[in-house]
Parts: sequence; C-alpha cells; structure tokens
Amino acid sequence: MNPSKYGPFPFSPIVKRPPLKWPNGARIALWIIPNIEIFHLDTPMPGDANERPTGATPMVRQWAQRDFGNRVGIWRIMEILEKHGVRGTAALNSDVCEHLPIIVEECAKLNWEFMGHCKTNTHRVTEVHPDEEQQMIADVFNTIEQCSGTRPVGWLGAGLQETWNTLDYLIENGAKYVSDWVNDEQPYMMDVGGKELVSVPYSYDLNDAAVIWKARKPIPEFERMIRDAFDVLYRESETSGRVMALALHPFMIGQASQIGVLDRALEYILSHDGVWKATGSEIADAFLQHHRAMVPSS
Repeated sequence: MNPSKYGPFPFSPIVKRPPLKWPNGARIALWIIPNIEIFHLDTPMPGDANERPTGATPMVRQWAQRDFGNRVGIWRIMEILEKHGVRGTAALNSDVCEHLPIIVEECAKLNWEFMGHCKTNTHRVTEVHPDEEQQMIADVFNTIEQCSGTRPVGWLGAGLQETWNTLDYLIENGAKYVSDWVNDEQPYMMDVGGKELVSVPYSYDLNDAAVIWKARKPIPEFERMIRDAFDVLYRESETSGRVMALALHPFMIGQASQIGVLDRALEYILSHDGVWKATGSEIADAFLQHHRAMVPSS
C-alpha cells in the first residue's frame, strides 16, 4: 500500500455501523490465539520488558524462559482448549516447523488453524532489508503449508509490525485476513490497491504478554480483565456482534501458576449462550458474507 496518514480503510465508528450478524444467531466470536514462537540461542533475545534484542549470546535465562513454552506451556494450553471444545488459531513462527515439528503435528491433530507469524519472533518484517521482506513472507507461508498440509490464510506480524509493503505481500501469498491492526472489536475491510483483505481483531489488551509480562500486573488482575471485558462485549453484542480475542503466549499463561486463569475464564465465558468458538478464518469468512450482503456487487 502507499504511505498515507490513515490506514487503507475508511474511518468507521462502531455505533454508526449496520448490526453485525454472526452465524446461527451467535453474539460473540470467541477467538483464542496461542502464539507458538521460537527463539534461537545464538541470536540476541528480547529483554524483560520485551524491548528489542540486545546483549551477547547465549542469553541463557531469557532463552530458557521462552523455551519453557514449547516444552511445557503449549501442552497445557492444548489440554485446556480441548477440555472446553475450543480450536486454537496458532500464530506460528515458521521456524517451529523445522526445529519443533511435533508441536505443529499435535496442533493439526486437534484441528487447530495456523496463521503466519514471521520466521521467528526476533526476525520482524521491519528489521529485514526491504529486498528480503517479500521472500521472507513467502517462505513463511510455504513452510507452514509444507509442514501442516494446509496453507495459512491469516497473518500476525511479530511485534504486530508491518512495512508499507507487507499487506501487498500477504495478498500475493493468499492471505485472507491480517490481525496486526488492533483498532476495533469487529472485523472490517481493507482496500490494498484495489484488493480486499479482512482485518480480524487481535487484542493487545487481553494479551498475557502485554498484561503479565510488560505491565507486570498480577495474575488475578488478568483474570478479572478477561471477565470484565466479556461482560461488556456480551452486553453490547445484544445489538451487534463482537469479537473477543484472547492472545496467549505458552511461556507465560502455560506456567503452572497461571494456567488456571485460562481454564476458569473459558468456563465463565462458555457458560453464556450465544458464544461462537471460532477460528480466524471462520471469523473472516462470516464477516465477508455479512459485508457482501451489506454492499451488493454492482
């Protein structure tokens, strides 16, 4: 897309839109996004406040803390989501396919969806040479497809970062939706040089990395935030559908001291009628159907 002062979409206040209708009369699309990430020991790591990588290698404690997520935490998340009948949408670093393929295999057995999430979380699209971004994005989509058997149709950038070219490259590779733009509670259409892309709402608010790690809030506070957010969205969804995205990182929420938050939150949310346990592509498809009904083709 071309540089501009606003995004590739019109400004649209949520109170001025036609009511959004979800399938089967659902009120809320519950979207769970485990971020399955890999960090290499021979590459500088992000710091404790998630600042950009600095320091010499090996950064043993920082690396091992994150490796816990793949050795232990993700398996706890899988167990909890399966218990509640929820399919995850894994934001997957494609290097996981090469180095930790058993995780991808087990996600596929659970019928989880995969979305591209860069090669690793220390290789952001804004930090590679401009000539390399297009190939990097293609490699991510191709690698995940080869490993999982299904080509991703969604994307979440590492650090939610993009360049002016990222959306074009995503569309080139068959992306249907992107989730870097955390500016809404409903999907919306993007116009990228005359080509359509759906923004599916991710969350920087209901995100264990932002709340527990960066803001240093206690675990009970994260659980309270999830419940309070659901209560507001559920009330507002009486007139127009909402997306409730819950962003998870296995090395945080997967800790023995923290996994109970996910279990209790899902039990509370799913005790309500009209909650649709959705994946990213299901949300994008449903919104596209709604959008096209609202804006018939000429």
